[in-house]
Amino acid sequence: MTVPDPIALTQALIRCPSVTPADAGALGVLEAALAPLGFRCERMRFEAPGTAPIDNLYARIGSGRPHLCFAGHTDVVPPGDETRWRFPPFEGRIAEGRVWGRGACDMKSAVAAFAAAAGRFLAERGPAFGGSISLLITGDEEAEAVNGTVKMLQALAARGEAIDACIVGEPSSSEAVGDTMKIGRRGSLTGRLTVRGVQGHVAYPHKADNPLPRLVRMLAALSPGGGPEIDGGSAHFDPSTLAITTIDVGNPATNVIPAEGRAVFNIRFNDTWTAESLGAWIRERFDAVGGDFTLDLRSGADSFLTAPGELTGRVAGAVERVTGRRPAFSTSGGTSDARFVKDYAPVVELGLVNATIHKTNENVPVEEIETLTRIYRAVLDDSFPERG
Repeated sequence: MTVPDPIALTQALIRCPSVTPADAGALGVLEAALAPLGFRCERMRFEAPGTAPIDNLYARIGSGRPHLCFAGHTDVVPPGDETRWRFPPFEGRIAEGRVWGRGACDMKSAVAAFAAAAGRFLAERGPAFGGSISLLITGDEEAEAVNGTVKMLQALAARGEAIDACIVGEPSSSEAVGDTMKIGRRGSLTGRLTVRGVQGHVAYPHKADNPLPRLVRMLAALSPGGGPEIDGGSAHFDPSTLAITTIDVGNPATNVIPAEGRAVFNIRFNDTWTAESLGAWIRERFDAVGGDFTLDLRSGADSFLTAPGELTGRVAGAVERVTGRRPAFSTSGGTSDARFVKDYAPVVELGLVNATIHKTNENVPVEEIETLTRIYRAVLDDSFPERG
């Protein structure tokens, strides 16, 4: 059995320029590392009208339970201006004790670390370890996220494959590997508001109906305290926050009252709301201002929480055993594919330090990849204890 080296595998994955929706060979690199370990590797390709077809990889060893799944992605965001990078973004260069390249932190290193951890575990325990280990790897996390994890989970459930626990390898850590573990995520609701009035001359405002003061009052009504926070938070979540991302009028004239004003806003909400209840609250506040308006609300995800318990304790214990620190539980940050997994199994997110994700010169210390590999190996040991 050839056990993958997490550093070399990270480099090989980075050398695949897998900017969503391109795979660029990344899944093949991973499959070549997993198949010799005994994993049954299955390509799962999905597409939908108006979206690019996406290749995904499901690899599993074992058929029994418990079934521990590692979920992640090999697609990356574009590198931007490559001349601003110290090293070519898809070279996978090692320099100054770090691996450099797009996807080094988000999240090809974590994928490589889990593959290596599984290899080390299987080399010692063999294939009869008393359960199943799988990797659920998508190429559609950084973009639409419609032809990846969500459809893979649906397909697995349809054929009767159950997952008992899942670790998502997103870079969850803040200052040191394992210092933070995500046990939930806020929901996301985007609103597109259009307020209409009657165009007119600024010298005769009584003959027009200026929509802009109403637009401003509506947006202000979403900030009860005058700041971005819209509630007091909950036991495991910070207060929900509002961000107004654009206000557009398109009026080049200084002597014309416009007929219409538009705004877009996003609310990242905690578990005191659902998308439906938050939408109703927004409409109630807008209705109180009144006037002619339309509101389009789009939910990106509901909030979710994996309550502290068996899975969180097991993963936190593995981190503490390897690093000497117990991770803080957090629900901060944006959304991830864990929002899909939570409908099928308890899920936590544990990965590298997120300092350089999506940035020019994305990089990760080599020693941190090894630390993460050891943590994942410890989770495997604790998930499948040897029978005495």
